[in-house]
Amino acid sequence: MSDHRPAPQGVDPNVPSAARIYDYALGGKDNYAADRAAAETVFSLAPEMRIMARQNRAFLGRAVRYLAAEAGIRQFLDLGSGLPTQQNVHQVATEIAPESKVVYVDYDPIVVAHGDALVATSGDVAFVRGDVRRIDEVLDHPDVRRLIDFDRPVAVLLVAVVHFIPDAEGPYEVVARLREVMAPGSYLAVSSVTPDPHPDETAELVKVSTSAGAPFVARSHAEVTRFFEGFDLVEPGLVIAPEWRPPIARTVDPEKMWVLAGVGRKR
Repeated sequence: MSDHRPAPQGVDPNVPSAARIYDYALGGKDNYAADRAAAETVFSLAPEMRIMARQNRAFLGRAVRYLAAEAGIRQFLDLGSGLPTQQNVHQVATEIAPESKVVYVDYDPIVVAHGDALVATSGDVAFVRGDVRRIDEVLDHPDVRRLIDFDRPVAVLLVAVVHFIPDAEGPYEVVARLREVMAPGSYLAVSSVTPDPHPDETAELVKVSTSAGAPFVARSHAEVTRFFEGFDLVEPGLVIAPEWRPPIARTVDPEKMWVLAGVGRKR
C-alpha cells in the first residue's frame, strides 16, 4: 500500500496495526511506514519473528486442510483473520469441499475493505468487522448468523490472535463463550507466541514490541493449553507451529520457534 494513498476513514496510518505488521512480515504490501517501523524494531531484536509469521501462516493452511479433508468440517469462523493473502481459508477449504462456508472477522477496517473485495463474488464467504473481545456481538452479526449454523460442527480459528488479548480483557472467557455455542464435534485451532524457549529474551521482546506500538502477551505451554479446556487435542497435540502435521518430516530448532499451535475437537 502506498503511503501516499489516503487511509480509509477511521484508520490512522501513524498507529501500527497488528494485521498490517503481520502482512509486512509475510511480504505483503498493505501496510504503512508505522507498521514497517514497528515490525523492523521487533525483527532487530528477534529476526526469527519474520520466519515465525510465515510458519504460523503455513500452520493455518495445514489446519484448514485437515479440518476440511479429514475432519469433514464445512463451515469456518476465522477470528482475527488479518489481511487477505495467498491461500486464504476459503480458498483452501473450497478446493477440498466447494460447499464450504467461511466467515472472516477482524476489527481493522483495512482488512475488511480488502476482504470484501476478495469475496465479493461468493455468497458463501463473508468478511465482518468485529472485535473478538466482544464475542457476542460477533456471534450475533447477520453474516455470521447467515452462514454459520452452530447446531452443526464448525471450525473456529484463533490463529495468531490470543497473544494480542491480555488476561484483563478475558481471552479465556472469549474461548469459553465460543465453546458454549459450538456443537459437539466442532474444532478449535489456536496458535500463540510462547516464552518457553527463552523467558528473559521473550520478556524483552514483549517490552520492545509494546513500545513500538504492537503489544502482545507471551503464554507458556500450560497457559495456551488452557484454551483447549473442553476439547481433545488432535495429534500431535500442542507443539511448535512447524511441527503440527508438516507435509514432510523436517527438523526445526525449537529455540528459534516461539509459536505454539494446536487443534482440538469439542467433546
